[in-house]
Amino acid sequence: MQSVRPGNPKKRVSRLFKKTIVPHIILVFFGLLFLFPFFSLVMTALKSPTEIFELPPELFPKVFHWENFKRAFEAMPFFMYLKNTLFLCIVNIVGYLISAPLVAYSISKIQWKGKKPLFLIIIATMILPPEVTMIPVYIIYSKLGWINTYLPLTIGSLFGGSFNIFLIRQFMMGIPNELMEAAKIDGAGELRIYGQIIYPLLKPVLTTIAIFTFTGVWNDFMGPLIYLNNPNLWTISVGLQGFMQEHGAQWELLMASATIFTIPSVLLYFIGQKHILKTGSAFTGLK
Repeated sequence: MQSVRPGNPKKRVSRLFKKTIVPHIILVFFGLLFLFPFFSLVMTALKSPTEIFELPPELFPKVFHWENFKRAFEAMPFFMYLKNTLFLCIVNIVGYLISAPLVAYSISKIQWKGKKPLFLIIIATMILPPEVTMIPVYIIYSKLGWINTYLPLTIGSLFGGSFNIFLIRQFMMGIPNELMEAAKIDGAGELRIYGQIIYPLLKPVLTTIAIFTFTGVWNDFMGPLIYLNNPNLWTISVGLQGFMQEHGAQWELLMASATIFTIPSVLLYFIGQKHILKTGSAFTGLK
């Protein structure tokens, strides 16, 4: 019986170094590189006005001015902007999570004539850049009298959104039809199958859509700028622009406001990244 010779320790160390240590060092380097702008933003928010324009620039402030955040809250109606932004985020998220799965279910799991051309039309709308449709859509909303209301910023969520429909439809294609057939044998109708079987299985992709919707509405600047003329209806993004026009020289307050504006999107991504990865794995066959 031949004895099994252990592998060469030097080769194992070399393999470990090449396949594990070096890739992790590269990932950490690029991670810190992409994190640096946000870190610089926070450090600038904690500096005094004189320290911001010092040459050569200092990365860390000599004294951390935490009162800049309090002054930023007092310099503009931040909580009013926050309430308006959260309202738009919630309405759009609820609208998309109700409408998009219904459309995706109809074109992926129900057999009816015309669903393929409809799906192609939905995909085709993704090709059009928003700059092309901006003026015609504004004219329509203006004729309807919806300018200076939240309707132009929320009504679109009731139609699902082409990207959301596409994403959910592709995810649904990976759900076995046997589940639906078994439910039909037990006497379940389409609505019951959709509500009790299909919809609960969509948690990863629905969470992903909710995160994308929140991030998109939270960071949206052009939409509120075009449709909202009343400062009492402004979102945080437009409010920061107005704050910059009024207090342009107070960069420490602007950076403090921008830091507060950025944190929710970052936290939401880290909280929901597990579901985003699950959604991605469903498209790559790794589920």
